[in-house]
Amino acid sequence: MAGNCCGGSVRVQPRLDPAACNALQQGAGGLLVPSTEVAGIAPGTAVGTERSVDVDVTAPAAGACPETWTVGARLTPVSGQASGALSLEPAPANTWTPVPGATLLLPEAGIYELVADVQGSIGWGGGVTNAIIDAHLFDVTAGVEVPTSARRVILFTDTSAEGTNGIQANASASALYQVAAPATIRVEGSWRLDAGSSVSKVLWAHNFRYRKVSD
Repeated sequence: MAGNCCGGSVRVQPRLDPAACNALQQGAGGLLVPSTEVAGIAPGTAVGTERSVDVDVTAPAAGACPETWTVGARLTPVSGQASGALSLEPAPANTWTPVPGATLLLPEAGIYELVADVQGSIGWGGGVTNAIIDAHLFDVTAGVEVPTSARRVILFTDTSAEGTNGIQANASASALYQVAAPATIRVEGSWRLDAGSSVSKVLWAHNFRYRKVSD
């Protein structure tokens, strides 16, 4: 503030209120008035579709002095699960066949933990050599096998068997898998028999699930 006194010029500094909620400051060039912009998103929504963190912004109560804004973050990785069963009887040997129902959509880019708890069953009468049931995960979008996901569920030989026989076994077809965009992943099964004959070949995907572990 400036004024005239006795033909001269006098600059009068304003007195600042010392209250804690007064954000004004006196600088060498004059009064400093801060400008604060708080930008956020509504609680429960993600910052972009490719980030697995929710940011919550809580505003202060009306008239609060001082005003306190609370900002928090929560990990919110996407996940999902499915299940299905496949009869391998009509499927040709050494051919990967999709397990109906055991298909999942990875909804966004990132690294995922994929796990399929699978169970195989096969029966035979008489001697058999290398009765095999395999399972793996297949990226339908990219048209490729998910690396390191193939598992041998059953491998059995009984050359002296008589009558009706059968066996069941479990395995976990799993992998860490990175996608650059949404991708459809499914469980597939295959069978093989080097000698003899088999019946009642079935592959179950009791629980096929994904969980995003990194962006």
